[in-house]
Amino acid sequence: MKRRQQPLRLAFSCSALLLLGGCLDVPHPFAHSGKNGPGLATNAPPARLDVPTPPNALLSDANASLWAKDVAQALLQQTIPAIAQPTRKGDWWLNMRAELRNGQVVPIYTVMTPKNTVRATQEGQPVPVEQWSAGNGPFFTLVAQDAASRIAAVLTGIQADDMDKDPHSLKHRAARVYFTGVTGAPGDGNTSLAQAFAASFRDSEDTIQNSAKNADFIVSTTVKLTPGPAGTTGHPQEHIEIVWHVVDANGKEAGAATQLHDIDAHSLDQYWGDVAVAAAQEAAAATKQIIDRYSGRDNAPLAAPGTSKPAPAAPATTPAPAG
Repeated sequence: MKRRQQPLRLAFSCSALLLLGGCLDVPHPFAHSGKNGPGLATNAPPARLDVPTPPNALLSDANASLWAKDVAQALLQQTIPAIAQPTRKGDWWLNMRAELRNGQVVPIYTVMTPKNTVRATQEGQPVPVEQWSAGNGPFFTLVAQDAASRIAAVLTGIQADDMDKDPHSLKHRAARVYFTGVTGAPGDGNTSLAQAFAASFRDSEDTIQNSAKNADFIVSTTVKLTPGPAGTTGHPQEHIEIVWHVVDANGKEAGAATQLHDIDAHSLDQYWGDVAVAAAQEAAAATKQIIDRYSGRDNAPLAAPGTSKPAPAAPATTPAPAG
């Protein structure tokens, strides 16, 4: 007697959908799509942010250099390609300085364009003068971490502003997505998952196209089954892992959605049915989220200097006293 496929036997709950990849948490203000697309914005910053040693830091030369190096390192951890070096022609750069206010030192960070015009300014968390003057390595590491989150927020706003002004950016059009299909699934899984994903993605604001030419993003899917734990009633189990990889036009990973579950062994050896539909619907929604976060099209633009307050910074940890 033929065993009836149990609908939604493979329950891909929200908790089982793991969104992987730094792009989901960190802005990519310098990203561009290269020759195959117009890019996120026609006036996006180049792939480098110079961080020169500040001359007006209220610090010794050695500590001013340490501050610049620590800020550059903290920005790298935010996926911003910053380099502690003198300003180079054609580069965006970070003008850092410090001011005395009511017995405290306020670090000030100004993002400068290659034409040496102010694009945005953010103030860091004030610290007592004594701490600033006697600062050591751990102290400036904390100061830099505070700075990096604020600067990253500003750069994200700058990118969003440029995208707003660019009629070809993803703020003003659907993302072009090329889906390469599914590999590694047993039974009719490769076909069923692919068809269900394409059908689910039609409900998205983005579009699936038939070739990789001029695609903004490429999605590919792999399925892997491995022996799982023994079933509660003595039936063997299998562990299934479905990974939906998303890369940009240059092949750089934008993110990945991973679905994990334990199933009855061989239950998907023939027909996937509703399992494919459930998995594909969640994957389509996750893919759209990856595209939204990676492209930055949902980010709020940063207004030009003097027209509004700077974008709010993320909460920061208060630097501990030096010593």
